[in-house]
Amino acid sequence: MLKVGERAPEIDTLAIDGQRFVLSAQGGLCTVVYFFPKAFTPSCTVEAQLFRDNHAEIALAGASIVGVSTDDHRTQCRFAEAQKVPYPMIADRDRSVCRAYGVLWPLIGLARRITYVVTPALEIAAVFHHELQARKHRDDVLSFIDKRFRAARPSAG
Repeated sequence: MLKVGERAPEIDTLAIDGQRFVLSAQGGLCTVVYFFPKAFTPSCTVEAQLFRDNHAEIALAGASIVGVSTDDHRTQCRFAEAQKVPYPMIADRDRSVCRAYGVLWPLIGLARRITYVVTPALEIAAVFHHELQARKHRDDVLSFIDKRFRAARPSAG
């Protein structure tokens, strides 16, 4: 697992919608990169829904979101569609992104539930790791973004 202050590995891959996702090109104040173990499982479904339901608030704060799991492309597409996910999702079947971020469970090869907040300069600004508390990831992200970026937030006028 990466630590606050470390350089985040670049992510340059196709998202499930066929669009190229480049982490350093996301703009804004930061990008929330959340890793989850398995699509359609109860906790992962809740986590995707929570980020979906708070997507507008997170975007208004100047942040973007991307979800990553080791599920195959078809499963990730079905999951994103079923949950009406409005942000990019990555099917990291070859596990290259998960390996780069140090989030793979050693024996089972699934992503651990870890969320990074990454600056445009690819610096890890925050790390949240709660394997069994999917809701806590959303809560931690909202709190962190509010505290860290309140002054830099785009004005609404």
